[in-house]
Amino acid sequence: MKQRVITAVIALILFIPIVLAGGIWIDLLTCLFTAIAISEIFIMKKQIIVSWDFILTLLAGLTMTVPNEFFNFLPKFLNRYDIFYIFVMLLLVRTVLSKNRVTFDDAGVYTIAALYIGTGFHYMSAIRNVNDGHGLAILCYVFVVVWATDIGAYMIGRKIGKHKLWPVISPNKTWEGSIGAVICALIFSAIYVYLVPTGRNQGLMILLAFFLSIVGQMGDLVESAYKRFYGVKDSGKILPGHGGILDRFDSMLLVLPVVAFMGIL
Repeated sequence: MKQRVITAVIALILFIPIVLAGGIWIDLLTCLFTAIAISEIFIMKKQIIVSWDFILTLLAGLTMTVPNEFFNFLPKFLNRYDIFYIFVMLLLVRTVLSKNRVTFDDAGVYTIAALYIGTGFHYMSAIRNVNDGHGLAILCYVFVVVWATDIGAYMIGRKIGKHKLWPVISPNKTWEGSIGAVICALIFSAIYVYLVPTGRNQGLMILLAFFLSIVGQMGDLVESAYKRFYGVKDSGKILPGHGGILDRFDSMLLVLPVVAFMGIL
């Protein structure tokens, strides 16, 4: 527990100023997170990081992470997704050049990882840098919903949890904890939007917290599913006591895009 607290304090000391600063600083941070998270996928798969497969996957992931403005130099008939697909094609070519040492299944995992991780972290910086002056408030709202969900699920599930939510994937999660997580998210989001102007309808933001809490729990279960598949407890060791970047941002990687898709930006 002491190690977890120390790691959390140090991480927040580094993370909070960058979130407050926004701009290019959070763009760079999310690119770093993408690189680390993709490396964690390779390590879980017991694949070599110093390889063409990793480089192509990393470039595909960063293509999805960087701000939209980064692609302004492209001709009109090309966009972010065209560049992403070029890297996917190169991964497929690798299956041939490697004589199936890199398999079609591997290429599929790398493509999904780049898309899932890159898109999630893209919206972390996109939400923070939204140009109506409320980006910081909205990003912090997302943090409040996700963190309230995590804390509620843990505390209530530990206290009164009896009925397993999805034991095949995550044996410790319970229905009581899941319902308590949603309630906590609703309470804390209501307090937050009452105290902090987001430039959005308060009732809508509270209602959205209900949906985002469920999405966040699904993001947690998604990571639990592939960690169980690869037979690992944590995605990485970069955060002592907490695991890896994927362990800390598993919920966010699904919640952040949904916030954007719901038109909150």
